[in-house]
Amino acid sequence: MRTPTDHAVEAPLPDARAMRVAIVVSRFNEDITMRLRDGAVEALTVAGAAAEAIEIFEVPGAFEIPWAARAAASTGRFEAVVCLGCVIRGETYHFEVIADAVAQGVTDAAGETGIPITFGVLTTDTLEQALARAAMDRTNKGWEAAIAAIEMAHLARRLAAPEATP
Repeated sequence: MRTPTDHAVEAPLPDARAMRVAIVVSRFNEDITMRLRDGAVEALTVAGAAAEAIEIFEVPGAFEIPWAARAAASTGRFEAVVCLGCVIRGETYHFEVIADAVAQGVTDAAGETGIPITFGVLTTDTLEQALARAAMDRTNKGWEAAIAAIEMAHLARRLAAPEATP
């Protein structure tokens, strides 16, 4: 099986050394979400995050992701939170309700806490589409959400720093 580190390097990774990151991952559609989790952990590790600086919080389903993300961000222990889940369209309206609620909830949590929270929740029509987005290379959406979290944490640091005076 390929790992994200097997993929050719397209661009330098942001530096995650001395950075604490929470990963909130849904257990629903576990075959997919655990691949997303593994991709996120690999990205953080390759970018320099220490294993003990990455905390994983599992929740039952995608609907619970926003609450856990807000709670993790509110602790003040993390510079970023990565949200991972998978919602696959079914025969009912439930897909739209959950997908919309999770996206809005994650957006709200980031705004309320001021901590970067990234969205690695797949919303696909089929299992095959979800599997393609959870491949063990740098196209893995967990990998991408983790890299975005590092970049946003750096941006938050820059924005919080007092301006240099001449």
